Amino acid sequence: MPSADSIRSIGLSTLRLPLATPISDAKVFTGRQKPMTEVVFLIAEIHTEQGFSGHGFSYSKRAGGAAQYAHAREVAEVALGEDPNDIQKLYTKLLWAGASVGRSGVATQALAALDIALYDLKAKRAGLPLSKLLGAHRDSVRTYNTSGGFLHASLDEVRERATQSLAAGIGGIKIKVGLPDTAEDLRRVRAVRDHIGASVPLMVDANQQWDRATALRMGRRLEDLDLTWIEEPLDASDAEGHAELARALDTPIATGEMLASVAEHRQLITARACDIIQPDAPRIGGITNFLRLMTLADEAGLDLAPHFAMEIHLHLAACYPREPWVEHFDWLDPLFEERLETRGGRMIVPNRPGLGFTFSEQARAWTTDSVTLSV
Repeated sequence: MPSADSIRSIGLSTLRLPLATPISDAKVFTGRQKPMTEVVFLIAEIHTEQGFSGHGFSYSKRAGGAAQYAHAREVAEVALGEDPNDIQKLYTKLLWAGASVGRSGVATQALAALDIALYDLKAKRAGLPLSKLLGAHRDSVRTYNTSGGFLHASLDEVRERATQSLAAGIGGIKIKVGLPDTAEDLRRVRAVRDHIGASVPLMVDANQQWDRATALRMGRRLEDLDLTWIEEPLDASDAEGHAELARALDTPIATGEMLASVAEHRQLITARACDIIQPDAPRIGGITNFLRLMTLADEAGLDLAPHFAMEIHLHLAACYPREPWVEHFDWLDPLFEERLETRGGRMIVPNRPGLGFTFSEQARAWTTDSVTLSV
């Protein structure tokens, strides 16, 4: 029987991915945020004594990147010398190393990169795609595009991007709403529905910018458009309001992407606050926590549509018992040598070992800070 492996070194780095066009959703138009110009990534690369390696990442938008890197750098050394196969044990050890700053937000987002790297490593050791290591239900997942539907884009641009997405094999279209002028929201949604036709799945995302009364009025006005879901109509922490809205509308309610722990998602599930839950593995602490949440969501009969980071979430969505969705974003393409394939409205799970991605030279060039911890 082969001897147990151990973690020899952990590399941590942070990089800044510039966006070609500043991005604006409803939070910009309501004056709460500035347009987004970059995404900051925390990269973890783990190497073992037997020569195996794995990488993972977490990310932040607008703020928090430096904090994630600093926290990971403080706690990661407790994993050195440990068996990388014992992922849940290692997650607990890392969590307790930084327990004084809590179990959500930056504290767990920093751990997510390490946790994901461990799963990537374990799947590579087994010679399997991550989805197969975990136990897949399918080899492809329904996919919808978001990156073409932001509010900084004109209606003509949104329609053109929708056409391009559908031609590229993507199955659904999501556009942003939540403008101060609700009549303009309705005009844009109806125009896109007319453009793509009644049979194409269409979603809208208000990015938490409606109050309860506005969400109910808008939800009722949108009922005749047969939307696949209305996303984040209310503040992410308003489980009661989301539950009332879900009971009042025929259109499904989706939320969860901004929550940073399994416990916060459990509140949504207990309150029956959504029909579709949208966790984000890097935000809730990695794959270990995502798997826990998937079990809770399935037991509650919820549908699943993970937020962003399709390179990670495609594998996880493939393991969900109910037919899920995965969000298509092309923003991260420059970071990786490989590309995901879309065909017939679905995203194909890659058959490469682990996550199936290697970082590009461009990603290395965007690195701003790095450190290697070793035994």
